[in-house]
Amino acid sequence: MGNNERNTMEATRIKWNLGYTMNLGNFQSMRLDCEISDSAREFESVFELSDRVYKATESELVRKIKEAKAEVEEL
Repeated sequence: MGNNERNTMEATRIKWNLGYTMNLGNFQSMRLDCEISDSAREFESVFELSDRVYKATESELVRKIKEAKAEVEEL
C-alpha cells in the first residue's frame, strides 16, 4: 500500500458512552455521563480498540462518581 492509499483510508474509531444516575434522596438525583472516543492504533483490532476505550471510559466514570459522592456527603 502506497502513502497515498494510506492517507485516504479512514482510521477505525470507536466511542463508548457510559452513565450513572445517583439517587440523592428527597426526590433528587444526579446524572453523570462519560464519553470517550479514540482511533485504532497500528495493528490494533476493533475488539482491542473497543476494550481499551471501554475500560478508559469506565475508569473515568467510576473516578468521577467517587468524587461526586464525596462532595454530596459534605453537603
